[in-house]
Amino acid sequence: MVWAVSSRLIPNVFGCFRSLAVAYVLALDQGTTSSRSILFDEAGRAVAVAQREFAQHFPRPGWVEHDAEEIWQTQLATARDAMERAGVSAGDIAALGITNQRETVVLWDRATGEPLHRAIVWQDRRTSDACSKLINDGHADQVRDTTGLVIDAYFSGTKIAWLLDHVPEARDRAQRGELACGTIDAWLIHRLTGGRVHATDVSNASRTMLMNLRTLAWDDAMLSLLNVPREVLPEVVDSSGVVAETDAEWFGTPIPIAGIAGDQQAALFGNLCLEPGEVKTTYGTGCFMLLNTGDEPVTSGQRLLSTVAWRIGERTTYALEGSVFIGGAAVQWLRDGLGVIGDSAEVEALAASVPDTGGVVLVPAFAGLGAPHWDQYARGLIAGLTRGTTKAHLARAALEGIAFQVADVLDAMRRDYGDAITAMRVDGGACVNDLLMQMQADFSQESVVRPKQLETTALGAAYLAGLAVGVWKDKDELRQQWEEDRTFKPAISTKESAVQRERWRAGVERARGWEAAS
Repeated sequence: MVWAVSSRLIPNVFGCFRSLAVAYVLALDQGTTSSRSILFDEAGRAVAVAQREFAQHFPRPGWVEHDAEEIWQTQLATARDAMERAGVSAGDIAALGITNQRETVVLWDRATGEPLHRAIVWQDRRTSDACSKLINDGHADQVRDTTGLVIDAYFSGTKIAWLLDHVPEARDRAQRGELACGTIDAWLIHRLTGGRVHATDVSNASRTMLMNLRTLAWDDAMLSLLNVPREVLPEVVDSSGVVAETDAEWFGTPIPIAGIAGDQQAALFGNLCLEPGEVKTTYGTGCFMLLNTGDEPVTSGQRLLSTVAWRIGERTTYALEGSVFIGGAAVQWLRDGLGVIGDSAEVEALAASVPDTGGVVLVPAFAGLGAPHWDQYARGLIAGLTRGTTKAHLARAALEGIAFQVADVLDAMRRDYGDAITAMRVDGGACVNDLLMQMQADFSQESVVRPKQLETTALGAAYLAGLAVGVWKDKDELRQQWEEDRTFKPAISTKESAVQRERWRAGVERARGWEAAS
């Protein structure tokens, strides 16, 4: 269906205008396990969706890689699929927005566009020892004060250094300007523009341990500390604004690339958490909580991250973030690793078939523990097993493990930011699980608000792109599009929640330092 709207004049990268009777925005949502494309109309409704999974590579324990060329091909295919399903041509699309898995990095040849190694994924732990050396050498405070981040293999900087040191001749070639390196947004922009543009936005750049959180530029001290040459890095641009146009080869007609944001920042924007104190949690492969802190970064006393939320025009918005590495991936493990369920959607009914976990605690630290623990040597643990334990108890313990981790992060947010948080908005695939959302409300002792539009990550990228070209006038117009689906309120007492969380903390303590101990 096509909704009739007034004609709009849409600018391109050269400042010229074209008139569109109906203005659509195409969002490329490049995630950890799949590439998706969603076409939105001016009411913020998803007109067409296309998705394709791609392979996960685990060459060694703790290593996670993706084929960058496969990422590009699946992303391009889904964009074309979405346009075809909606019956929309490139000439009907006002702008394109990109949102992406953030800390994953690609190294490629500038001239040929050929990746020189598989992408190293944000979950990858191969640089844990390098990070430990940086910490032991006394650089933790310098990194936190400059970048807002803790030193951890999660972030991109040590991954980039590893690639330069392990790909033959890469470091010399990078210093000569022959190679390019960047997060997935930069890789997609390179391919979309036929290699003409090497750019990343401030939200993605803030995840590298290389960008100064206040100047929003690559920091000389961080580049020197991590041994990353400036020549290999992309230009840092705003999150909303026309930075390039797609090559006509891909869609027939060039489309302005006008919005870029890392997936969690995009979800914060798509959930319209636009004022200080507003918070959201995305339940995807991992779980990520972001709290809008306004115009100034907040230094965390709880080992949370200070990060850039977005930059629009001359105004930068910051956020506090807590990252849980394994969220929905725990359910995928039950499905793929143990065969406990045949489909991820089955986990809710299975978990609900028992009233509790029978004393089982599952700590899904398969890739270490993120905030607020930051233990890169922690590993997954199941405790409390008895002969009476069933797969239903494991399923319920897995869901509880997700909710407990998020509750730990929310506690840290409260300690850093006070009690201004009155509700938590949620999004992502796992938030359709009513049992999980009720667990979250119970363990957090906080209202959990689920919107009707769950595609908030892609929607955030679309909003950023659409604002840049005039599809939407301002943030107030966007706020009118947000609708609540359901609010989950705590159904157990604070005392009962505390008892259950104490057992969880005992499990976490047993999981910590496991890899180092062995």
